[in-house]
Amino acid sequence: MTRTPLPLPLPVPHPATEGHFPGSPILPGVVLLDEAMRVIERTLGVEPAGWRIASVKFLRPASPGEPLRLEHERLASGTIRFTISTGGRTVATGQLAPT
Repeated sequence: MTRTPLPLPLPVPHPATEGHFPGSPILPGVVLLDEAMRVIERTLGVEPAGWRIASVKFLRPASPGEPLRLEHERLASGTIRFTISTGGRTVATGQLAPT
């Protein structure tokens, strides 16, 4: 797998955390997924329109400001498998498949 720092932490407070959840903000899964896809596209030089989300599983919440890491690898099939983690704990896993 390729270790690439995910371009987070996002600014605190981040507009996406407003109301998600008051008093205990977390980064919405869509924000994590969007950032991961941007890094993968930039790192591998792939076009965003050429991919679909084949699967994604959010395993634990991530708070704004947490240092996140992205690991990804391109499989022989062309699918890209990724993991987002913080502090040695997995936050999310998934796969992007070519369209």
